[in-house]
Amino acid sequence: MPFVPVPKDLNKIKTKLAFNLTKRQLLAFGAAAAVGIPTYFLGREGVGNSTALLIMVAVMLPFGFLGLYENSLGMPFEQVLKHIIISRYIRPPIRIHKTQNYYGELSREVKKNAVKRGEKVCRNQRKQYRQDRKIKPTKIKGKR
Repeated sequence: MPFVPVPKDLNKIKTKLAFNLTKRQLLAFGAAAAVGIPTYFLGREGVGNSTALLIMVAVMLPFGFLGLYENSLGMPFEQVLKHIIISRYIRPPIRIHKTQNYYGELSREVKKNAVKRGEKVCRNQRKQYRQDRKIKPTKIKGKR
């Protein structure tokens, strides 16, 4: 008995219209032919056959790319380009989200109370306390 694999994800299956091409591909290749063939016939007299053919291929390639490109998420190139333009140029690059740092305020308050009570406080805590109170540090004589 022959075995035929059936894909699990049916969303990836596209309906084919003609020549095993999707509607999107047919439109892109039709647009490429509509632009490329007149370019060839108009340029053939002025620049020669070979050069006109290369120009025609160069003009048709973007249309073919637009018809065939699809990223891993199934998005066509136009949607990818739209997302790139929105993220780079329309939305601000830096999103500022400011929050209240309650932990920082709480730890400063604890340090202040510890200094008031005369408890030992490490050097960074003393420095922070002086900055909060705008006290200039005094030089301590002796060994350090």
